[in-house]
Amino acid sequence: MRQRVIIFMIGILSFFSMRTKAQYDPSFVNYWAMTPFYNPAATGQDIMLNVYGAYSMQMTGFENAPSVMFAYVDMPLFFISPRHGAGLGFMKDQIGLFNHQKFYLQYAYHQPLWGGKLSGGIHLAMLSESFDGSELDLGESGDPAFPTNEVDGAGFDMNVGLQYAHKSWYVGFSMMHCTSPTVSLGEEEVNELKVSSSFYLMGGYNIRLKSPLYTIHTSAMLRSDIVGFRADITGRLAYHGSKFDMYGGLSYSPTNSVSFLLGGEFYGVNIGYAYEMYTSAIGAISGTHEVVIGYRTELNLFKKGKNKHKSVRIL
Repeated sequence: MRQRVIIFMIGILSFFSMRTKAQYDPSFVNYWAMTPFYNPAATGQDIMLNVYGAYSMQMTGFENAPSVMFAYVDMPLFFISPRHGAGLGFMKDQIGLFNHQKFYLQYAYHQPLWGGKLSGGIHLAMLSESFDGSELDLGESGDPAFPTNEVDGAGFDMNVGLQYAHKSWYVGFSMMHCTSPTVSLGEEEVNELKVSSSFYLMGGYNIRLKSPLYTIHTSAMLRSDIVGFRADITGRLAYHGSKFDMYGGLSYSPTNSVSFLLGGEFYGVNIGYAYEMYTSAIGAISGTHEVVIGYRTELNLFKKGKNKHKSVRIL
């Protein structure tokens, strides 16, 4: 029994170590619809109130497999100026006996430039980290590296970003975890979690076809903490109906996975599903199931008929 526990801990700690480096932040297949999460400059970038949520169940079939829950809302601040955007969000990322939570506020300023918008944003967050050591059975081991009860800690975090968005394309760059926070777990502070800074480059382009009913949406994101990196390239074919929109597509992450996407927008409600199939030794069956749902509604009640445009992120 003890040997099984130690092997389990080695596996979890190895996976946790990987996530705290190049991939401390979760990798959503639908990153293209969640740009404010990775770049605060995208906060409140159009005249809509956006409410969005996502749930990702990773490495299905494995005991204590990781899962992520995410929710946020953002909007332009019309009572000040539509150039100002604000948002708030929450994320819960559970990996085995580890539990990562983040509460954050975001602000962005959007300056019209060359027919588009140049935006800058800041993200302020409180990280909450915990480890449930009560689930461990290490026999008579007194190693202080393995707590025997639940330990937790908190730390301050900050992200910054820039983005330029035009009618049919956008490109953005952000730096996450600028403060490189170190969170001490427990009152004795024996265990520490250090979060390294990471860099994100994201962009997208919408290709109009001969038929106005169809559009190809392309997007890509590159993330790195200098030590490691991950790239995602996505293409979606969208159908624009009179009452609803639908899309289907593929996403590819070299050396990591291939993903299949399906979803649409119905009366302002966005619903999507994605399955990420790993190309590594984990196998195709034990992939990631991801469900996203959002709601968008018009907010600009004072300037009807002006500044109307469709977000380059979402159908």
